[in-house]
Amino acid sequence: MPKQSAGLLVYRHRQAGPVARRDRDLEVLLVHPGGPYWSRRDDGWWSVPKGEVDEGEDALAAAEREFAEELGVSAPRGPRTALGVVVQAAGKRVHAWAVAGDLDVSAVAGGTFELEWPPRSGNLRRFPEVDRAAWYTLEEARVKLLPGQVPLLDRLVDALAD
Repeated sequence: MPKQSAGLLVYRHRQAGPVARRDRDLEVLLVHPGGPYWSRRDDGWWSVPKGEVDEGEDALAAAEREFAEELGVSAPRGPRTALGVVVQAAGKRVHAWAVAGDLDVSAVAGGTFELEWPPRSGNLRRFPEVDRAAWYTLEEARVKLLPGQVPLLDRLVDALAD
């Protein structure tokens, strides 16, 4: 069975008022994976804050938990809009929800993981799960995101248009 992940796509409008409904004023929060394997990778490697759904766990609850673990802050309050499921290249299924909010990306200080580095060295090192977070326009996000997650941007635009 493919792995199941869940995440929150946080969005904001750069301008208030009627102009704020235009797609060009929309920004989304993306995270870059931490650790040595991804340190020099950029375009096509960013993600929505997400993580694995534990067996028997509600996917939205997992998305909330993972957001807090990866970023070190609680997810924004407010209604969640289901964006459905996307399938990444390796077959992982990602359940996603959109939520409006704002976050100071300089305050990101989430969890860590341990990895033998360099490989076969016997040295265990700790790395951040997320080494940085940033706000991107939809156009920029289409370049930064993992290809399998790009459909979430179109679903977000469709959901906001309703």
